Amino acid sequence: MPKFTELDSHVSLTDQLEEGGGPVILVNILSVAPEDVDQLLLAWSTDAAALKKKPGFISTQLYRGIAGSGTFLNHAVWESTDHYRAARLDDSARAAARALYPAGLVATPHLFRAQAVPGICVA
Repeated sequence: MPKFTELDSHVSLTDQLEEGGGPVILVNILSVAPEDVDQLLLAWSTDAAALKKKPGFISTQLYRGIAGSGTFLNHAVWESTDHYRAARLDDSARAAARALYPAGLVATPHLFRAQAVPGICVA
């Protein structure tokens, strides 16, 4: 079972899941020992395949730190917080993947929405 940590010391993932609206971006930083990378990739791909079948799922992409890093960044897009919450709470669909995650995994999930900055980017 992964160890979960909060990215923001002021706002927990639980707090974020209480807020409605959408779309929402999940950013999850995953850290494992180098010898656990293959096991993480197997678990993540199993988990992602189950989540892709859930209502509200739009896309996901996994990034790996360079130079042999054991740190990964999962970027997933959901139609809404409600959709992500429902998928996250559906233990039956993700039980197989949970059993595969390496024991030393540290996961840091956080939800985001696009932020407009005048003259730079739009929301």
